[in-house]
Amino acid sequence: MARKLQITKKSNLKGDDGYKTFSVRIKEETVEKLEEISQQTNRSRNELINIMLEFGIENCEIKE
Repeated sequence: MARKLQITKKSNLKGDDGYKTFSVRIKEETVEKLEEISQQTNRSRNELINIMLEFGIENCEIKE
C-alpha cells in the first residue's frame, strides 16, 4: 500500500519566508480539492502545494 501524506492543522502563527515565486498552471478540479484541504487544515493553498511537492520529491523514484 502507498504511503499517505499527512497534513496537520496549522496554528495562526506566521512563519519565515525564503521562497521563490513562479507561475504554474493547475487543473480546476485540483484547485477545488486544494481548497477543500485548505479549509480543513487551516493552511493556504501555497503551503499545501509546497508540502505536497516536498513529499513528492522525497518519495520520487526515477526508473530508466
